[in-house]
Amino acid sequence: MRFLLTSGGISNTSIHDALVDLLGKPIAESSALCIPTGVQPFPGGPSHVYRFISGSAPSPMCGLGWKSLGVLELTALPSVKEEHWVPVVREVDALLVWGGSPLFLCYWMRQSGLADLLPSLRRETVYVGVSGGSMVATPHFGSAC
Repeated sequence: MRFLLTSGGISNTSIHDALVDLLGKPIAESSALCIPTGVQPFPGGPSHVYRFISGSAPSPMCGLGWKSLGVLELTALPSVKEEHWVPVVREVDALLVWGGSPLFLCYWMRQSGLADLLPSLRRETVYVGVSGGSMVATPHFGSAC
């Protein structure tokens, strides 16, 4: 797995070009899953989720012209059969992990099973973290959760 960890998302040409380089192909030929979970506990959480998914947030990661884009809401995964979501995660080119509360996001990454799945993903998969989504990808952050 490859990582692009940012504080503000795909906010300039240099970061955009780094994403394309990590993907190894144009965004228009790449698939992604967006993970909005981190903003759920904040006031206005559903509105923040909508802006992220619709591509209307500042530095929109979901609005970059992906070939396909899906939503992976971690709080729902414990009630979903793994055979329904794990293959999708294994097949995508990128995981777009939005910011928010890093502790909440870390908790749900573990509870959902995604944290255990990440080390087994393809080397070509790109984890794109923004703010809290970047923090939970660091080696020692998870030990605090």
